[in-house]
Amino acid sequence: MPLGWSAVLGFALAVLPICLTPGTSFTLVTSRVLARGRRSGALVAAGTACGIVCHATLAGLGLAAVVMRSSEAFFVVKLIGAGYLIVLGLTMVYRSRGWKRTTEVDAARSTPRLAWTGHNDFVQGLLGNVLNPKAAAVYLTLAPQFVRTGPGSSGLLVEQLLVLAAAHVGVAVSWLLCWTLIVGAAGAAVRSARLRRAIDRVTGSVLVLLGVRAVAAR
Repeated sequence: MPLGWSAVLGFALAVLPICLTPGTSFTLVTSRVLARGRRSGALVAAGTACGIVCHATLAGLGLAAVVMRSSEAFFVVKLIGAGYLIVLGLTMVYRSRGWKRTTEVDAARSTPRLAWTGHNDFVQGLLGNVLNPKAAAVYLTLAPQFVRTGPGSSGLLVEQLLVLAAAHVGVAVSWLLCWTLIVGAAGAAVRSARLRRAIDRVTGSVLVLLGVRAVAAR
């Protein structure tokens, strides 16, 4: 059974706060735009989009195998994913307290040095997403809350997850391109501790609510 627009829109809204969270792609866009300009930010966004599709495809194959074995096992996967979302959200809210004692200079210095930064911008974006466990977790924890399961549906899981991935790509790329323009215009000021604290708090709260929703609805 194909996904409805409500499920796709719901997933897009669910991944929005995750995309807004300062993570690997966010860090790469910030550093590459400051170093090379806006074109580099666009290439990082394109690499990130390809990484999202890879995660969705692999997760779809794995989840399809689970559903073929037992619908109860799939429900357990959903519960584990819900717990992960709640823990991740609470961790982000707690982490936001630390930004109060962080200056803008410290925030800029906290940008991680990634092992693959010697590659071109597209490859950086691709590897930054493919090698990021949090990106994989989206399709093992959050996406199952939106797919349809039932008799004969296991073969459609990959197709459903690719539809959700298309929505995810739209949200992620739109945000990264907007952030590219912001960084290009504002420069290092976008690394302020206040901005990071606000993003962490809002995103963490939304993730907790998503986790609670997943636990409450079977």
